[in-house]
Amino acid sequence: MVTVNHQRVPRKRTYLMCSPEHFAVEYAINPWMDVTAPVDTELTVKQWDRLRETLVQLGHEVHLLTPERGLPDMVYAANGAFVVDGAVYGAQFKHEQRAAEAAAHRAFYESQGWRFIAPSETNEGEGDFAYVPEAHGGLILAGHGFRTELPAHAEAQEALGRPVVSLRLVDPRFYHLDVALAAIDDANIVYFPGAFSAASQKVLAQLFPDAVIADDADVMAFGLNLVSDGLNVVLNREAAGLAEKLEAVGYHPVPVELSELKKGGGSVKCCIAELRH
Repeated sequence: MVTVNHQRVPRKRTYLMCSPEHFAVEYAINPWMDVTAPVDTELTVKQWDRLRETLVQLGHEVHLLTPERGLPDMVYAANGAFVVDGAVYGAQFKHEQRAAEAAAHRAFYESQGWRFIAPSETNEGEGDFAYVPEAHGGLILAGHGFRTELPAHAEAQEALGRPVVSLRLVDPRFYHLDVALAAIDDANIVYFPGAFSAASQKVLAQLFPDAVIADDADVMAFGLNLVSDGLNVVLNREAAGLAEKLEAVGYHPVPVELSELKKGGGSVKCCIAELRH
């Protein structure tokens, strides 16, 4: 009997990550952050190192951004830009505590010779943008409601030359698109309907009729904040239920422990930007 696994093909990815050596919860800009909860820096670095090693062992290339003192959230490298077809649409953070991260990302991309497009609208990179290259010819899904402003969606479409579908986030716990939705291969997604407005739920159901639907437990465990190469899905160990759902449709879950970084309101995807040539 042929298993569904044979339909899933991994594709080598190139990623950008930033070490959490300066990570701390020094302020609260999302509902998950608690300034009274201590952070174990040594454990944070160990967990992050294991995540990086996991990506390398799966055959992916990982570039490193140099962390900067005074920017404790730089570990969430996904938020600094959004890269499609070799073009980089830069971030412009909503909160002043993170604003300086944008310049560090820009310096990295320009030093590597990428085509960088500076934003004029508030957006938080891959935190609120997801790319599904084989869905409807190549589609950008974009969240708004808490961080990224709606005009940034139009700006991203002009910058990147790909159609952008705007999705309204309505639950402050899921303040970024990447905690409520993820691409699991080049044509399909997993998402939690309750994070989106009723109209956005209709749009997602129309565009992705075969999507994997997550439940409350999956999303509260930061399970949707995942990274997939089309077969191997790296996700938070706490999201065991979602791992089972993905395995049932032919993906290979790769659980990792990121308990310390969850204290800042992020997990696997938040730590990883994809560099798409």
